[in-house]
Order: sequence, then C-alpha cells, then structure tokens
Amino acid sequence: MSSAMSGLTGETDRDVCFEVDGTATHGTLRVPAHRTGQRLAAALLLPGSGPVDRDGNVPGLGVTPQTLKLIAGVLGELGIVSLRFDKYFTGRTGAGAYAAEPGRIDLDAFLRQAAAAYRVLGAQPQARAEALLIAGHSEGALYALLTAQHGQPPPAGLALIQPMAEPLLSTVELQATAQLIADVAAGRLDSAVAARNAVRVRRAIGEFRAGRAADISGLLPGIVRRLTPELLVAENARYVRQGDAVHPLAAAANVAPGTRVLVTAGTRDGNIPVSAIKLLAVVLGGAGATGPGLRVLPGIDHFLHVAGAPINDPALAPAAAAALTDWARPYAASGA
Repeated sequence: MSSAMSGLTGETDRDVCFEVDGTATHGTLRVPAHRTGQRLAAALLLPGSGPVDRDGNVPGLGVTPQTLKLIAGVLGELGIVSLRFDKYFTGRTGAGAYAAEPGRIDLDAFLRQAAAAYRVLGAQPQARAEALLIAGHSEGALYALLTAQHGQPPPAGLALIQPMAEPLLSTVELQATAQLIADVAAGRLDSAVAARNAVRVRRAIGEFRAGRAADISGLLPGIVRRLTPELLVAENARYVRQGDAVHPLAAAANVAPGTRVLVTAGTRDGNIPVSAIKLLAVVLGGAGATGPGLRVLPGIDHFLHVAGAPINDPALAPAAAAALTDWARPYAASGA
C-alpha cells in the first residue's frame, strides 16, 4: 500500500526561502514521516560563529562536520520537524543586502534573520505551536537565548550545544590560551613563550575593546590566525564590538521559567571550557529552567565527536546523540 493511500507522508527535506531585510535567506526544512494532518514539534537550528552554513559546515576552510545536519537527523528520528538556514555570508544566502558594504552588518541583523526563521518554522502546517524548540551550537546558543526572548509563541525548549558562555572576545581569549596550553603540553612550545603570548593576547583584545587598533606584534602565527577574524578584519569590527557587549549569562537569566533546557559541555572541547558552561547552567537553573540541564560529556569535542575522531567525521558521538534525545523526548511524535 502506498504512503498516500495509508494516510502517511514520508520523510522529506525541502528547500525553503524567506526574505529578511531585503535578503533572500535559504534553508532546509526537514519533515519526518507523519500521519496526514498530524502536528509535530518543530526545532530551529542555529549555527556557530563565522561563515558556518545551514549544515554546520565551513566549506571554504574544508571544515565539514555536518553538525547541524546530524542534529536534524537525531530530532527527525523522534518525529520532530527542523529548520536550518544559511545565515548571512554563507551558502546560497550569501551577503544579500550587505554585499556592497559588508561592514554594515551588525548583531541585530543576524538576530532578525533568526527571528524570521523562527516565524517561518512556526507557520509550517506540520508545526505544533506549543512545541516549538530552538537549538544552537557554540555562538548559536547565544542566538538561541536571544531569539527565545522575543519569539511568539515562546519556545518550549532550548538546546544549548557546547555554548559560548563568555562574551565574544573573552571566548576568543580563552580559545587562544587553550591553544597555547595544548602546545606546551605537547612539547611544541616553550612555556615562557606561551606565557608572553597569553599576555599579548589579552593586551590586543583590551586595545580593540578600547576602540584602538590591536597590536599583534610578537604573537605566534597560529595565535594571529585565531585572532584575525575578530580583531584584524575591518568589516567585522562593528559586529564583533556589538557581540562582545552581550554577556551569555545575562541572556540566560532572561529565559522564561519552565523552559526545558539542555546544556552540553564536552570535556575535550578546546573552544569552550566546561567551567564556563557550568556557570551558564547555574544561571539557567536560577531563572527557572527545567529539563535535563547540564550534561557533561566525557571525551567529547566541540563538534560532538569523540576526541581524536576526524573533524569531518559525519557522525555524532553516542553520548551527544543520547543527550539530545533525552532533551527532545517529551516532544517526540507518538510512535517515534
């Protein structure tokens, strides 16, 4: 018997396009198999910082872990609709209205794009209004917190996956310091050189925050590469300063009581330390969030792989998939 004759619709991935501030934003809507007319929970998926596309990839740098696409797969197995999209300067969306003057883009532009995507998701005929969700990876977790504040209807749940838990430039400093520590531990770098670079990183960030040019003299090439997108690209300056002014802990304090929240922290995440994420989880609990809360994932890296796996391995670590499943289980479609 065909699916049409049995009243069932098979799983589909379809392209969607919606306009935000004069820009055509392109994305993928995944609708799992469901009964005709059935309403399902639906999740908006938000990517991390930089030119990360709808699937969680940066093809131009050869970084293709497919993190968001894989999360969509986990949710789809539970019968949950998902929408992921190419934000500005990625994928089919591209620069859009900012093509002529990329330096004009700011934090609010990205937030308007995420808010528009949330509305598009909620308007889908398969979406259940009381079971809208938002999941964000890395910096996308901050976007999830900010989008949730004004989403209508408010999201029932948030998944903050390896979330940025400090202001933007503080996070960059933590990442640079972690890189130096790892290089010393591996015997690739003298500890005195690492200490001098750590001091110079903090100085450069302080100069940028004060509105001056960041002095990168004396920094190791690898550290300069890490600082370049935020401190040395003029077109990014406006966005970086605005983003740095928003503290994730303040955003977490505004989560609506009763929101079901998951916070993951991989112990082998070189981008976001577990200690910072734990504090974020404490603030969320104080705001009245419910749900699984903090899940520390031993041996898991920033891309939800078991540490040591290839960065482009298209699979989530079982512990990461289990945490997502536990968070989303109350929204699973009947029979999923």
